[in-house]
Amino acid sequence: MGYELKIIRQFSAAHSLRGYKGKCEELHGHNWKVELVVSKEKLNSLGMVVDFKNLKKKLNSILSQLDHRYLNKIDYFKKINPTSENIARYIFEKLKEKNISYKIKEVVVWESEDASASFKEE
Repeated sequence: MGYELKIIRQFSAAHSLRGYKGKCEELHGHNWKVELVVSKEKLNSLGMVVDFKNLKKKLNSILSQLDHRYLNKIDYFKKINPTSENIARYIFEKLKEKNISYKIKEVVVWESEDASASFKEE
């Protein structure tokens, strides 16, 4: 029981999937859409889970490190394949490192209009 907020942001980046047999093994890019869902049982003194502006700022600070980059060259993805699933987990983990007062419920990463992957802790 509690409150949930969702924001949606975007970034553009290229990647190649190591070991994949097919087109996606080659360098290609996406205009990724990222959904972030956070929750909290009780609202703050202003009646909010968190100010949307602050939530967007935290997510943007992570996405700016991915935007217009070749993801395979980012340290995290040098050993971990930059799949949509792993990108969702990367964003989730980076958000958890920030000083927050709410629960990160889920990060959903869309690589196209009809294909997404998500990461959440149970």
